[in-house]
Amino acid sequence: MAAKRDYYEVLGVSRNADASAIKKAYRKLAKKYHPDTNPGDKEAEKKFKEVTEAYTILSDPEKKKLYDQFGHAAFDETGGYGAGGPYGAGNGYGGGSQGGTWRRAYGGPGGGYQEFHFEGSNMDDMFNDIFGDIFHRGSSSASSSGSNYGRSSAGSGFTGGFGGRGSGSYSGFGDSGFGSGNFQSRGSDLNAEVTVSFDEAAFGCDKMIRLQDPSDPTGKVQTLKVHIPAGIDSGKSVRLRGKGMPGVNGGESGDLLLKVQVSQKPGYERKGMDVYTTVNVPFTTAVFGGEAVVSTLYGNVLCKIHEGTQSGTKIRLRGKGIVSMKDPSVHGDQYVTVQIEVPRYLSPTAKQKLKEYEAVCAGKARTA
Repeated sequence: MAAKRDYYEVLGVSRNADASAIKKAYRKLAKKYHPDTNPGDKEAEKKFKEVTEAYTILSDPEKKKLYDQFGHAAFDETGGYGAGGPYGAGNGYGGGSQGGTWRRAYGGPGGGYQEFHFEGSNMDDMFNDIFGDIFHRGSSSASSSGSNYGRSSAGSGFTGGFGGRGSGSYSGFGDSGFGSGNFQSRGSDLNAEVTVSFDEAAFGCDKMIRLQDPSDPTGKVQTLKVHIPAGIDSGKSVRLRGKGMPGVNGGESGDLLLKVQVSQKPGYERKGMDVYTTVNVPFTTAVFGGEAVVSTLYGNVLCKIHEGTQSGTKIRLRGKGIVSMKDPSVHGDQYVTVQIEVPRYLSPTAKQKLKEYEAVCAGKARTA
């Protein structure tokens, strides 16, 4: 009989892994090797039983403590896991959820005993805790057609398997466990991307996308109409329910998660619900004051420029930003940065006037 692999090695975790890491590792491996995702694969069935046995021990603090101290010997036929050991019949284990006490001899000067208390575990509870509704329970019970986990007979501890006695089918987890042939599971979610323009994201739109139908073995391409809600931003996803992978044995289909990428718009920058733009103002308008036309997502508006406005001044346009996805009555703002236009070319007359202005300003500086 081949020697058992180290339980930590089976789950792919270190010996100092905490309960969360052990649970996460088991969840991943159990889903990978589950019989309903690997029908007829004996090697996957074997690995599933192996990782389940490892998790049964390492997820229980007392059993883990024993394993860390004694290794597999703590649970073999001579040490306690088989029918003749402390986990077997007449030693407090078995009977599904019954608790108990057992003793184990250990070596050392004078010999001695250690006493451990434990509560029996139930595989149904363990799977519900780990997978929740991922594995829906079937209706049939484990019978003479195969072994089962969970409600095992006294002394069994971990007896189960799949399709015992030549049935070739998955027999289930106890009386309320997975039913043979009736196991249901939800289909996997699919992921895709769609690119929309800046305005389409701001105001919402309908997009036609083409996807390969996951339920069609011929690879048929289907066209879907997708509504992109107003206010969506890059990185957000639109969920299309039931458009993912089909479920197993009548289980519901998964969803399609459509990740949105928003294209840039020249002159516009978005930060959350707010929009940032710039406006160029003539030098004389900044000096004497006036008005400037500012472009917004909702059309042009006329903004007042105060006398003596400096370059870099920000003008706030309330409600001219992006609509909230949660409340269509709420909008962000638009912040407009004023940039002063410096004339590149001046007529001789204009230059003369500016020289006179410079002289006046210099005179004021000397008399100040």
